[in-house]
Amino acid sequence: MSRSVRIVPAVLLALVLGACGGGVHGTPGGSGLRDPYFPRMGNGGYDVTHYDLTLAYDPAGGHLTGTAVITARATKDLSAFDLDLKGLEVAAVRVDGRTARWNRGGQELTVRPPGELDEGETFTTTVRYAGTPGTITNPDGSKEGWLRTADGALALGEPTGSMTWFPGDHHPSDKATYDIEITVPQGLQAVSNGELRNRTTKDGRTTYAWRAVQPMASYLAMVAIGRYDITRSTLRNGLPVYAAVEPAEAQASRTVLAKLPQIMEWAEGTFGPYPFSSTGAVVGRQHDAGYALETQTRPVFPGAPDVETLVHELAHQWYGDSVTPKTWRDMWLNEGFATYAEWLWREDHGQDTAQQVFDALYRGDYYDDPADGEAIWAFPPAKPSSAAEVSDSPVYERGAMVLHKIRQTVGDAAFYDIIRGWAATHRHGNADTADFTEYVEKKAPDNDFRPIWRDWLYGAGKPEHA
Repeated sequence: MSRSVRIVPAVLLALVLGACGGGVHGTPGGSGLRDPYFPRMGNGGYDVTHYDLTLAYDPAGGHLTGTAVITARATKDLSAFDLDLKGLEVAAVRVDGRTARWNRGGQELTVRPPGELDEGETFTTTVRYAGTPGTITNPDGSKEGWLRTADGALALGEPTGSMTWFPGDHHPSDKATYDIEITVPQGLQAVSNGELRNRTTKDGRTTYAWRAVQPMASYLAMVAIGRYDITRSTLRNGLPVYAAVEPAEAQASRTVLAKLPQIMEWAEGTFGPYPFSSTGAVVGRQHDAGYALETQTRPVFPGAPDVETLVHELAHQWYGDSVTPKTWRDMWLNEGFATYAEWLWREDHGQDTAQQVFDALYRGDYYDDPADGEAIWAFPPAKPSSAAEVSDSPVYERGAMVLHKIRQTVGDAAFYDIIRGWAATHRHGNADTADFTEYVEKKAPDNDFRPIWRDWLYGAGKPEHA
């Protein structure tokens, strides 16, 4: 096609919108942020600051009704913008209280506001929707999204499942605060992130209103609906603790959840001040999800966790939840830190030292199955080759080994300054691997980290020297 006559889709859409009364200077925001592994996730042209979600769920029919009020700031002049929403039926869309045109295409909900949105302008988008929310099978075979359970549902979103139950900018680089209100049949509980603001019962239905006041990536938002035993307590520093436990798991969970205050105190001493305004846990049935997840302020567990799993998911509140990756390629900054937290917990509580764990992994005798030992070297932690690998062993164990190599290089005092400072510097923000390596080099300028980055972080295969 001749370059002189080619009209790209974005320009064509802008011309159409101009002819229909939209702004002639704005352009569509764009669908997808070209994430290395999930290129269709997220959207361009705006930054979400707050989600106000009003949900009602009927477990018997699996039917969800929702209204999402999304407050955002335009980062360019916009004639249209996209929201990620998979499945569900959209009934109406309004922008700043005025009816907006919209259309669906795959997971994209494209909104055409009645007037142009100017760069820097704050605007609200209201989407009314309903239907039977679905699940997503990830490249690694795990299930996420809206998972129906025996008496309710469990909504989990890592990495893409949140778009099955509310529209939004579903990429970790766009964090926002949340109000999540869930109405369920009386007798069921509904648990979400943050703090419970209100609970009311009327006409046989109970509404739970939760608020997360610190920024949160959408993949960390969660809803758990069921017949949970819910307790609220406080740590010695006054931090609220909400624990929701499936009754069948109550006895098995009692001992490990009793350690949560001790773990939190240890974690604050190790990683620095806790970044959120509450903590806790949700313990469901073992088959509801099949994996633990670091949902913000309230990690979710498939049955009673062991102590190290609880340590891992709570450590994520600093590394992953507060300091969130810019793209899914930076997943090792989540999992490497949380895995190393397990090693530090063991070391500080009279078990194997981090050095002993590191040595066993390097020798290949840490696992009973030699294949598991070899899997650590399948790819470098900072360079998974596909979306299917972002939750594989190199991201976790070899990521932790990178941190241990830094510790070996700088010594304990400087190392703890680095990991505390990293959490403080990027608190409630986003960061990538380049940010981390630059930070480490600035904090310890007298050391040469190039061999660590070359051989352990980015290098293929097993490094020659431990």
